[in-house]
Amino acid sequence: MIIGVLTVELQVPGAQSLKDKRQVVQSLTAHLRRNFNLAVAQVDHLDSWQLATLGLACVSTDLAYAQGLLQQAIDYIGRQPGALILEYSTEYL
Repeated sequence: MIIGVLTVELQVPGAQSLKDKRQVVQSLTAHLRRNFNLAVAQVDHLDSWQLATLGLACVSTDLAYAQGLLQQAIDYIGRQPGALILEYSTEYL
């Protein structure tokens, strides 16, 4: 069993309040859950208007599948106009 963990630090440059940031983050997390079947949660920068850190996880029997799935998630996040990826890291257990 392979567990893939992706941590993504985002900047939400258009956010002028926590409500603005929450709209972007919730839309992003809902899409990742629905279309990629990933577990997703905001894990840091909860009180910051323009920063968010997301934790994503997947479980698979195949390392290549887990790597591909998390790479697709990174690519999707990178294409979103409301959020910029500042940094990300992956870990496989």
